[in-house]
Amino acid sequence: MNKTDFLRDVPIFSELQDNTLEKIYNSGYIKSYKKGDTILSESESGTSMFFIVEGKVKVIRSDEDKEIIISLLGPGEFFGEMSILDGMGRSATVTAVEDSKLFILQRHEFLDLLYSYPEVSVSLLRELSIRLRNATNKIKALSLKDAEGKVATVLLQIADDIGRIKQGVVEIDNLPYQQELANMAGTSRETISRTLHSFAKKGLIEIEGSKIRILNYEQFRELYGK
Repeated sequence: MNKTDFLRDVPIFSELQDNTLEKIYNSGYIKSYKKGDTILSESESGTSMFFIVEGKVKVIRSDEDKEIIISLLGPGEFFGEMSILDGMGRSATVTAVEDSKLFILQRHEFLDLLYSYPEVSVSLLRELSIRLRNATNKIKALSLKDAEGKVATVLLQIADDIGRIKQGVVEIDNLPYQQELANMAGTSRETISRTLHSFAKKGLIEIEGSKIRILNYEQFRELYGK
């Protein structure tokens, strides 16, 4: 395997030539994090951009009462771009959900990349637009739907973030704890438990410890993704 192969899996780099990927690789470095490690903290200055090589991380906002998972990210995805672009503090905290390896570019290296390769800038704008659209749709869904719809919306988000699809079945490993799901859905832990068991009883999902399977992903999205 080529040492730059993981960069090819990053959407904003997918159209670059091998020699350019080599330059990017040589401009950064890889760092390992253990499960539970804090990678960056909310409000700290943003001096680096992160790309996930292996593992999973969670992006969270927190206050004195609770922690809310904004998104879960896996290999090929990136974070830290907002502080790089606007020069302000970090907007969220990111921690490792499992042992992870991240490729890190310093702010000036990433900005030079945007100036040198317009196609990366266009791809970054596209990815940010997708994230903004998804966030808008989620806010709408969590504002207007009933409890079952809110839980389904969160499951669909997690499935899109870190799920693995095979023959129409989406499998999610290391599902967040029910209280974390409740915080994401703006509901109670009891509602999460009741709704998950209702989905299972209807044959929509299977639950096995911290693993969940959406048995017919397209059907589930058709039912709850509108």
